[in-house]
Amino acid sequence: NGGQNLATFGQFAPGSTFKTVTSLALLRAGLTPDTVVPCTRTITVNGKVFKNYSDYPSSGLGNIRLKTALANSCNTAFISQAPKLSGTNLFDAGVSLGIGLDHDLGFLAYFGKTDPDTSSETGAAAQLIGQGTILASPMVMATVIASVQEGSLVVPWLVQGVQDTAPDGAAPLTGDEVTALRSMLRGVVTDGSGRGLLDVPGPPVIAKTGTAEFGTGSDLQTHAWMIAAQGDLAVCVFVDVGESGSGTAGPIMEAFLRAAQG
Repeated sequence: NGGQNLATFGQFAPGSTFKTVTSLALLRAGLTPDTVVPCTRTITVNGKVFKNYSDYPSSGLGNIRLKTALANSCNTAFISQAPKLSGTNLFDAGVSLGIGLDHDLGFLAYFGKTDPDTSSETGAAAQLIGQGTILASPMVMATVIASVQEGSLVVPWLVQGVQDTAPDGAAPLTGDEVTALRSMLRGVVTDGSGRGLLDVPGPPVIAKTGTAEFGTGSDLQTHAWMIAAQGDLAVCVFVDVGESGSGTAGPIMEAFLRAAQG
């Protein structure tokens, strides 16, 4: 893209791919994949109305399980759980999955901005769905799902002889957390927005889609994201301007994984 290094140093709102991090924070706050949460058409936080994406399935509304909210990517369900989180809960969950703290990798790399938004209640709510002040690079979102697949924090490396380790402050993922996250992200493929990857040959795929708004007013556009892991491969597809994670990034991810199996 004009010689810009967007893959490792791009700084974009990750949208609903960030719900992977939010899910870990909620699990640590006492929720389980089967906890029932309200998925409403809209939710209002301090006067700001949040809604689901335009073609959200009406069958996915109502009181649903957290794992279903992730599979269908229900914004309002995740925002409804904001009172369960406080302080650095979201940031800490991100650090456990590889986003939010920089590492020296010997090349330009952006590990994201996930600091708590203490300026407004609406800003804090937006963070739960990967909007607001949350930023990430495609590399770091691949790292997030790689860490779930690996079952422990993955720190990427590219330059021989320059390999960083997990920071001391990163709480290790527990076995229960890994099991829950893997099952929820598998549900995205079997029952949710990542169904296009269900018949990809090889080991089971886990994934999360994301669509993130950027710009303002009549210039409002969307990034399209998808992160996925299969076997020992973790991938992030990022399309700067796209319709949706499932519709735009999804087919690219499917083609890539199929080619990788070949």
